Amino acid sequence: GNNNSFDTEIRAQRPKSSTSSLYPRPQRDTNCIMSRKALVGVKRVVDYLTKIRVKSDNTGVDIANVKWSMNPFCEIAVEEAVRLKEKKMLDEVVVATIGPKASADTLRSALALGADRAIHVVVPQDHEAPEPLAVAKLFQKLVEKEKPGLVLLGKQAIDDDANQTPQMLAALLNWSQATFASKVELIDNHANARVTREVDGGLETLKIRLPAVISVDLRLNEPRYATLPNIMKAKKKPVETIEIQSLGVDITPRNKTIKVTAPPSRQAGIIVKSVDELVDKLKNEAKVI
Repeated sequence: GNNNSFDTEIRAQRPKSSTSSLYPRPQRDTNCIMSRKALVGVKRVVDYLTKIRVKSDNTGVDIANVKWSMNPFCEIAVEEAVRLKEKKMLDEVVVATIGPKASADTLRSALALGADRAIHVVVPQDHEAPEPLAVAKLFQKLVEKEKPGLVLLGKQAIDDDANQTPQMLAALLNWSQATFASKVELIDNHANARVTREVDGGLETLKIRLPAVISVDLRLNEPRYATLPNIMKAKKKPVETIEIQSLGVDITPRNKTIKVTAPPSRQAGIIVKSVDELVDKLKNEAKVI
């Protein structure tokens, strides 16, 4: 039929490691394979409804007195983990964040959505937010500590739009990975996952071994609203605090922001009187034809 979408199933296989490799892969931790625990990363970001303003000196975005909330993609990851637990596919959902003390509110929001406990890696208030590679290395430490069978992360954060941490984490762990997930199923007695992911022009279905890192996309689910009873219960759920220095990861920035500018203001539209006038303006003013 005339259908632009496609659906394929791929069995992810790893090439045999070579003893002569200059960069040998880390050993896969087989103790994690049957773990029924999910580790979910969440990030505190400026609320997506907030109108962003650039500082007058163009050094960054003005975040004074703005509303903060959980990154929308992270919220979807939490929701998916909770749903998997409700289906008896998981026994425990642990949420973790890497950020300043104020990020504790984001963890409480995740706990109110149904997560069981939380881990807060505290970043000093005067320190820049860790870059994706540092975040991946920090999550690697948390994975080694918690031994989850599944790590769920948002595909990107809406502040830096990096879309790098999940892929880097999978590489550091030498785990299977699936990105941009729009459907997640745990199959074969929790030995594998079937992940439908969004690609240009259609969908792709992967079958991957667990443990794995999965990054989630917008169409995976619609997060629930936290009810008042669950918000109250969240206040009693355990939150472990870890000082970032104790994890032994260098979070010194590798990149430097040179300049931040706001996009140019959009010109007001006009009404043309004829097709000829429209073509003339598109050709001579807009120069798009």
